[in-house]
Amino acid sequence: MRRTAALVLAATALVAAGCGRTDPADRPESVASGALEAPRPIVAQGTFSRYSPGNKAISYDSSLVPAGAEAHLVVAQIVDTTTVTLSVSKLLPNRTYGAHLHTKPCGAAGDAAGPHYQHRMDPAASASPPSVNPAYANAQNEVWLDVTTDSQGDGTSKSTQMWVFSETPKSLVLHADKTQTMAGRAGTAGKRIACLTVGA
Repeated sequence: MRRTAALVLAATALVAAGCGRTDPADRPESVASGALEAPRPIVAQGTFSRYSPGNKAISYDSSLVPAGAEAHLVVAQIVDTTTVTLSVSKLLPNRTYGAHLHTKPCGAAGDAAGPHYQHRMDPAASASPPSVNPAYANAQNEVWLDVTTDSQGDGTSKSTQMWVFSETPKSLVLHADKTQTMAGRAGTAGKRIACLTVGA
């Protein structure tokens, strides 16, 4: 009987002292309300012009990406899902452009952006030649954002992947043609005509 009373008294003292409890006022607001705060999206935007050091939006072919054309990219990652949205304006009207995320920042020439970002890397590929094996160069393992413009040269595209980046891609590259899917040419989309640096 004395032992039971002692245990009850000890438990009461622990509860009174707040042992094992956290006051909601002591927790961050997002956790106290039961909601987990999502990571902030990565946003990149720019107005295309000729290359100059520090320029984040570069046009390598002004006949296809005129000076003054714009791009806006949003990368949102939640739990194990990534959604990337691309909006472009003032490009050529009624035209399809290939668009992919790449591993390196933009530079003086289109090749500076390196290869496409791949979630599962093609072990047979290098920076040049790039991966063209459809087992790796596909819209589920890479981020393809081909965009078709309207009569004003504006367009939007979106890609959702069931994975998150192990490393943040460093650029978005616009290509002259629609992305190919056949073996030996998978992931290719013609020459690199513009580049938008991401995360710098």
